[in-house]
Amino acid sequence: MTVKEQIEFLRLELHKHNYNYYVLDNPTISDYEFDSKLNQLKKIEDLHPEFYDSNSPTVRVGGEITKNFKTVIHNTPMYSLDNSYSIEDLYDWEKRIRKIIDGEIMFTCELKYDGASISLSYIDGKFVKAITRGDGIQGDDVTANIKTIPTVPLVLQGDHISNFDIRGEIVMPIDGFKKLNLERVSNGDEPFKNPRNTASGSLKLQDSKEVSKRPLECLLYSIVEKKGIIKSQNQSLESAKSWGFNVSPYSVLVKTVQEVYDFVSHWESNRYSLPFEIDGIVIKVNDIDQQNELGFTSKFPRWAIAYKFKPEQSSTVLNSITYQVGRTGSITPVANFDPVDLAGTVVKRASLHNSDFIKKMDIRLNDHVYVEKGGDIIPKIVKVDISKRDHLSTETKFISNCPECGSELKKNEGEANHYCVNTTLCSPQVSGRIQHFISRKAMDIDGLGAETVNLLVENKLINNYSDIYRLKVEDLLGLERMAEKSSENLINGVLMSKKISFDRVLYALGIRHVGVTVAKKLAQHYNNIDALMCASYEDLESVDEIGGKIAESIISFFNTQENLMMINDLKFYGLNFEIDESKVVKSSKLKNKLFVVSGVFSKFSRDDLKLEIEKNGGKVKSSISSKTNYVIAGDNMGPSKKIKAESLGINIISEDDFIQLIN
Repeated sequence: MTVKEQIEFLRLELHKHNYNYYVLDNPTISDYEFDSKLNQLKKIEDLHPEFYDSNSPTVRVGGEITKNFKTVIHNTPMYSLDNSYSIEDLYDWEKRIRKIIDGEIMFTCELKYDGASISLSYIDGKFVKAITRGDGIQGDDVTANIKTIPTVPLVLQGDHISNFDIRGEIVMPIDGFKKLNLERVSNGDEPFKNPRNTASGSLKLQDSKEVSKRPLECLLYSIVEKKGIIKSQNQSLESAKSWGFNVSPYSVLVKTVQEVYDFVSHWESNRYSLPFEIDGIVIKVNDIDQQNELGFTSKFPRWAIAYKFKPEQSSTVLNSITYQVGRTGSITPVANFDPVDLAGTVVKRASLHNSDFIKKMDIRLNDHVYVEKGGDIIPKIVKVDISKRDHLSTETKFISNCPECGSELKKNEGEANHYCVNTTLCSPQVSGRIQHFISRKAMDIDGLGAETVNLLVENKLINNYSDIYRLKVEDLLGLERMAEKSSENLINGVLMSKKISFDRVLYALGIRHVGVTVAKKLAQHYNNIDALMCASYEDLESVDEIGGKIAESIISFFNTQENLMMINDLKFYGLNFEIDESKVVKSSKLKNKLFVVSGVFSKFSRDDLKLEIEKNGGKVKSSISSKTNYVIAGDNMGPSKKIKAESLGINIISEDDFIQLIN
């Protein structure tokens, strides 16, 4: 046997033993024998560096230093999940699904692990990259640290797909967490708060050798591939397990919402028997074709939902109520109370939302209140213990003037919030609007963050969006934390932002109720800001998904003189107030025609196909109705859509037929 063959043999053998030990929990050799083989491999590799392999079992010991974690865009977005808290919520979700899907629907129920989400990439059976969830669009490259986790296979087994991503959760088992804390206390260090935060923090340690000492596990739950090989979520789990991934055995395939809820109820009662923490159950439509038919909202997949377990509650005393001013002038009351420990973190503040909430709950100073974390994330007051209230207690009176600028507050009819109307001089409003303007989904100005915005506003260098484009390097020098290099970076970031597309500029303006998705709809419909500014209420309401509240908000925004002056300034500085030429409508050939797209296509991606429809004047809907004119059918078209289209006599056309339509 040659040296190369000996190395490859040892690597394959150790990968197999790793899988037997960590995934199957069925070791076939002793720890001593495993360590002996690993040391043998390391010695040979050290003598023959020409046969280095980044996926060798010897890399698990770590040692790589990462000072700056590179931000990487996900191959496919990592969406968050919509939440449910009752069986009624689950029935409502099913009802929404059945408006789009005809026929039988199966559901997979899986444990919702409480850890740090991760996306792993594999090419030709070898692990190549690990990216944290981040904001769902992009995350941090933590490949070196993930390699040290034994339940992440570096080389796959069996007949696997050649190129795919797999999503999962990095968790710290409870026993491992307790042992780690005992070691820390014995060394004089502070114990960690909870397994979830410890797992998440471990991924960003600079020394991968330190990560290898943490008792981390990776539990995988979803394969993402583009060739349509995986037909169901259940198959995804089974395939992942056969390829060597650590997949939880606690999942079921069911037919009804009642069966889903039975699974939920069982694990809500028995979750503390698990070796790791969970905070709910994830329910998914099992069939991948049906998932494709259902698609996504701007935030969530329509085909999946999370059932969140009832959160932990603690009692505390309300000491004071303070008030915050948002970018729209909205006033938010905040409860300040004695610190309490909730879900492993110390909490001492919670939003009271508005005056109606305070009145409904009858919340008063010095009350004993119950606090919980909604979805184990956001603290909220859920109950007042009236029995402990002082008999001299008086009702809470909401403030009448802005806590920042002193202006009189206004409450619009039919709305719950109070507003400060001093939009141009109230400092938090000015800073808040500018922070929204520069945010990642808006102008994404590199080098300009919330703290810098506050600094510039305080020093009266900027008072609105357009002031940003007047800044010069010499204006910034001398400000706190603003050296020459950081000042130049900020100005370069401002200049680069002029390339941002019209829909994002429109979103950046901060028009009330106009989010990312609505801004795209408006940009595609009107093509430029001037046409949008001239639109009537009736015209706006005719745009797909634009309702009366949004229409009123848009008209109000463009009826304000300061906003018009600011837009003129931004035009002068060269921002894009017209849609990108590549997205301009090519023709009106498909005007007033409604399309539904279903299946996988060879010449277009589904998104590109929808864009082509809109470029030629057509509209795309997710579900078939009697108003649908065409269904464009690709490979693996959902059978329920085909049956419905045929029953309604709707034209089912191919990708090539569509190309002929627009040509």
